[in-house]
Amino acid sequence: MILITGIKIPFEESEEQAVKSALKRLDVKKSSVKSAHIFKRSLDLRRGHLAKVYSVIVDTDVNEDKLVRRLNKTEITKLLPVAVLAVKGDKAIAEKPVIVGFGPAGMFCGLILAQNGFNPIIIERGGAMEKRDAVTEHFFKTGELDKNTNVQFGEGGAGTYSDGKLTTRINDQRARLVLDELVKHGAPEEIKVNAKPHVGTDLLKGIVVSIRKEIERLGGTVLFDCKAENLVVKNGVVKGVETEKGIINSETVVIAIGHSARDFYSSIYKNGIDMVSKNFAVGARIEHRQQMINESLYGNLLEKYQLPQGEYTLAQTRNGRGCYTFCMCPGGKVMASASELLGTVTNGMSYHARDGENANAAVVVSVGADDFAGNDPLAGMEFQRMLERKAYEAAGGGYKAPLQLFGDFKEGAVSTKLGNVNPTYNRGFEFCDMNKILPQFVTDEMKAGISEFGRKIRGFDSDDAVLTGVETRTSAPVRIVRNDLLESTNVKGLYPCGEGAGYAGGIMSAAVDGIKVAEKIMEIYKPF
Repeated sequence: MILITGIKIPFEESEEQAVKSALKRLDVKKSSVKSAHIFKRSLDLRRGHLAKVYSVIVDTDVNEDKLVRRLNKTEITKLLPVAVLAVKGDKAIAEKPVIVGFGPAGMFCGLILAQNGFNPIIIERGGAMEKRDAVTEHFFKTGELDKNTNVQFGEGGAGTYSDGKLTTRINDQRARLVLDELVKHGAPEEIKVNAKPHVGTDLLKGIVVSIRKEIERLGGTVLFDCKAENLVVKNGVVKGVETEKGIINSETVVIAIGHSARDFYSSIYKNGIDMVSKNFAVGARIEHRQQMINESLYGNLLEKYQLPQGEYTLAQTRNGRGCYTFCMCPGGKVMASASELLGTVTNGMSYHARDGENANAAVVVSVGADDFAGNDPLAGMEFQRMLERKAYEAAGGGYKAPLQLFGDFKEGAVSTKLGNVNPTYNRGFEFCDMNKILPQFVTDEMKAGISEFGRKIRGFDSDDAVLTGVETRTSAPVRIVRNDLLESTNVKGLYPCGEGAGYAGGIMSAAVDGIKVAEKIMEIYKPF
């Protein structure tokens, strides 16, 4: 099959026109074409003109490698097929593989292993979805936090309470396998063709439950409310996982713990597992009226066409430090996302319809080891914790959030009233000065960044834009070091995996990393 990218057509034209354009570029006889269909689609708003941009897959009966070489165009390539995952190992596996964590990485690692007869045991410190929904809703209403079942921990991981964004920068054919599985378990078909696919929190909850039930049907086991406390390691070989309910023996352990499992980070670091500090980013959520974002992005096109909620990705680098938007949620809400007592954490989420009044995104600034005291791999984690506790105390406790309008943030003044944007943070707020919570090197870059972003999206830097703090869980603050076989560099049989181990950033890349780890296990062992 051949992939033709960058096919731009007027917005009013049908997808059929994109397919015709693709076939014309290939310059092959119509009788040689076996099939042609849309692979990806997106909108192009550059220079004030609205167009649709497509990638098209064409299957022919000609020598496609020779055809691609003859055409010699960067936009025409041979499409690599999705790899067929198969067991290649012949070594007997003594105990079932154990996966710590049931977020995207652990879920897809477990699914692939279950599909191939390995009967994995997956342990998750948080509750199953029905319990998780009830416990998190109780927290939103009362401020009574469950440290094991919350927005960060529980069935589906932190990604379940998000926009369900599936956009990724990785170029890995396994991503198509992830999309296929998500659709099989209830996601809309559109995620397979949209350039910026999303599922939405409301749909994602049912999807992860369906995948869990499939894992169980295939012989896997998922243990909820089962917190991993440490690893059992002897003579450089993993022997099992120590949980609050006892030891689960296994010489094949995948740690897909997510970026907030700080107690587990501490335990395995004391146990001698190789870990290093990793860069991440901190800042705050910014909210605008979604209508303002739409008008700025689409202009008078809104009157002519029915367009999706506007979304953006913005970034600038100044003095060697990046400031960028992260996890943008059109028509979404800002979530209370704490997983530790006495610390305030924000995140964003959207439902599939994205029909809320506000748009929100994190505006964050990159931080690294030079910003933390000492060389301790866990110093970044403590830096996050320090900011979260400062935010909690500044807002008066109860997991309320510090809030400040951008105009006052620039002046270092505590806001006294709201403007045109009504905050959506679901534990309430107190007006505070964010300059006294975040380090100056962060606030300086946020001010410069938001002002610059206002040149790209009119109104982004309006004085009444709402800042809600703090955003600290952008990615893992550590990397659990692994080798080319995806094993820990100093513990045989231990597979650090996904975002929590420092090898992914988001639902899609974490799921792909889970599949890669499953493949490595299947290269060594044969199933039961």
